[in-house]
Amino acid sequence: MAKKASKSRRKPASASAKNPANGKLVVKMKPTEKTKKQRRPTSANDKPKTTPKKKAAKVDAKKPKKPPTAFFYFLEDFRKEFQEQNPDVKSMRDIGKACGEKWKTMTYEEKVQYYDIATEKRAEFDRATTEYNRRKESGEGHQSEDSEFDD
Repeated sequence: MAKKASKSRRKPASASAKNPANGKLVVKMKPTEKTKKQRRPTSANDKPKTTPKKKAAKVDAKKPKKPPTAFFYFLEDFRKEFQEQNPDVKSMRDIGKACGEKWKTMTYEEKVQYYDIATEKRAEFDRATTEYNRRKESGEGHQSEDSEFDD
């Protein structure tokens, strides 16, 4: 047998705060230091400003750099042609947009020359990387810190 709902239901707390005429006293407390520490940030903006920064890894100056992709080789050629045809356009944004549109509409046959350049440079990079790793493992990359003045 189900209970019948009574008419004297309690109103939620938010309703009493909206309508103080119902006779309930609403007390709002200021947060203390103890309660402030327990709170969690509600959004990305509320995160503490003093987050510990990660130390940047030491970059070896002798390590070979990755070569550009085929698109970047195309971009070099395209910039020269585009600036000759449109000397009034100085914005890199406009040049970049035009270059992207042109690259998308190009056929594979037109892109092959740039892919060839990129694969050659990638092969050189791979050879240089293996040589670098071989030198690093053998210890040739690290020079002794002794100087001739330490007698």
